[in-house]
Amino acid sequence: MRYLKEVFAARELLGNLVAREVKGKYSRTIFGQLWSLVNPLALMLIYTFVFGLIFRANPDPGDPSGLNVFALWLLCGLLPWIFFSSVVTVGAGSLVANAGLIQKVYFTRIVLPLSVVGSTAYNWLFEMFVLLVALLIAGAFVLPWIPLLLVVMIMLTVFSAGIALMLAIANVYFRDTQWFLSIALQIGMYLTPIIYPISLVEQASKDVGGLAGTPITLIDLYRLNPMDHFVTVFRQVLYDNRWPDGIEMLICLGWAVGAAVLGTIIFRRNEKNLAEAL
Repeated sequence: MRYLKEVFAARELLGNLVAREVKGKYSRTIFGQLWSLVNPLALMLIYTFVFGLIFRANPDPGDPSGLNVFALWLLCGLLPWIFFSSVVTVGAGSLVANAGLIQKVYFTRIVLPLSVVGSTAYNWLFEMFVLLVALLIAGAFVLPWIPLLLVVMIMLTVFSAGIALMLAIANVYFRDTQWFLSIALQIGMYLTPIIYPISLVEQASKDVGGLAGTPITLIDLYRLNPMDHFVTVFRQVLYDNRWPDGIEMLICLGWAVGAAVLGTIIFRRNEKNLAEAL
């Protein structure tokens, strides 16, 4: 509880760091905030061409929305993944990048990775707004689902922050963390149903059956990936326009709370030694 009070007391510093990150990211550019859309749109075009037109990994139409637009279905999963990967990647390096500041001035160090979360969330809100407009134009009935969407976005933000806190500490002591993370995120994206429907994995799991003679199936292992559940919930809200499955919501909530609590504990226990370790 005392630690939470310290973090709350540093809210002004956190706000300034977030503002610095937001303003500095696109400073001296012509298009400014619009650049945050370039990466997801470029990926959308590439994946739509490769997986939507060539391999034809077409998902089922939205139920009950009736949407049948691969590019929009893709973005409903791609934008949450890009947010998560950006937070954990930049957050993992936030302490090392500010080593000089940490060694010279005392402040609550947790604001450094949290400022990354805040600035990335700001850009994510802009991207999600554009997606909502596109869904409305395509005929989706998304406006009543915005409050629920915000709840899901907050859960993913909390989960991403918890992972970033753990990785930030790990990167201080083991600089290989950033290289391992880059590879893990590349693998993780293809192990998450972002560019293909999970029905393909379910069918493959049925064909293979139990692994190594055990009742454990491919889909059982696949669903251990927390981002699988987050992407599923986002698509149920945005693309299907319906209440997400209750079990899926509980799993996402569990991952968010667990990651946040564990990340905070690990960060708290190592915070005092950061100046020496860096």
